[in-house]
Parts: sequence; C-alpha cells; structure tokens
Amino acid sequence: MSFFGFGSKVKALEVGDQAPVIVAADQNGAEIRLADVYAKGPTLVYFYPKADTPGCTAQACSLRDSFANLSAENLQILGVSRDSSASQKKFQEKYKLPFTLLADLDGKVAEAFGVPSILGMPVSRRQSYLVKGDKVVWKSASAKTGDHAAEVQAALDALK
Repeated sequence: MSFFGFGSKVKALEVGDQAPVIVAADQNGAEIRLADVYAKGPTLVYFYPKADTPGCTAQACSLRDSFANLSAENLQILGVSRDSSASQKKFQEKYKLPFTLLADLDGKVAEAFGVPSILGMPVSRRQSYLVKGDKVVWKSASAKTGDHAAEVQAALDALK
C-alpha cells in the first residue's frame, strides 16, 4: 500500500519507456484498446483523481477549450479516473468534453502507467503522459489544472 502516493511497488513510467497496451471501458462502456488510439496519432493519457470535482473539472475544461488547437496536431486525448463509466459519461456531458474518458474502476490502467493512488484510496494521482508511436515522449507528474492544455501544447511543440 502506498501512503501519500509514496511507497508504491508500481514503477512509474518515464520518458522513453514503452507505452502500455491495455484495454479499458470508456464513458459509454465500450472497450478501448490503447494501442488502437496510439496508432491514430500522438496521444495524451491524463489521470485525474475524481470526475466533476473542482481541480479535475478545471483540467478537463482546459483541454476542452484548447481542443481545436490540440486536435489540429492530430492529438488523441484519453482522460482516466477510477470513476464508473456512468460517472464519466455524466462528467463528459455536463462539461461537453469532446474526448474519451476511461473508467479505470480496477486501477489496471493506472497500474500499467505506474500512477500511484492517493493515500491508498482508489483514486489516482494527477499525472499526464504523451505517447507517440509506442513510446512515452513526455510526462508531467503534477499537471497545472487550469493550464494543462498549454503544458501539453508546449510538449507537442517540442516534438516538432
């Protein structure tokens, strides 16, 4: 068990590591193969603690508000939390989020990326990974919720 996210036996992914190829349910309950998403273009996989909470909403809305610019870069976006598909669907609809949200109820996606829980609870820490091809090319262990899109855009620009 991890305390304050420390002591986790799961190794956090780093830049240059192989991106996990795992299957998870989206906000509609459909199975999403991460490898299929990676094949479409650079992919932001961002983890957030809880749908429809202030910080998580600010982060998601930052990405929503910059979606046109980010998608012009062919960026695929996957938001991941331990919420159910139904909760993710409500969150997506309430804030008109134009990207996929994954329901990581069992924590397998977070575990595959090495994202620790918070205080040992079934809640993932806020972390983001940019995947290009099959590799992690950027990582943020402490995304700024309201400015997350700007951080991601800077990471995309650095890859050019």
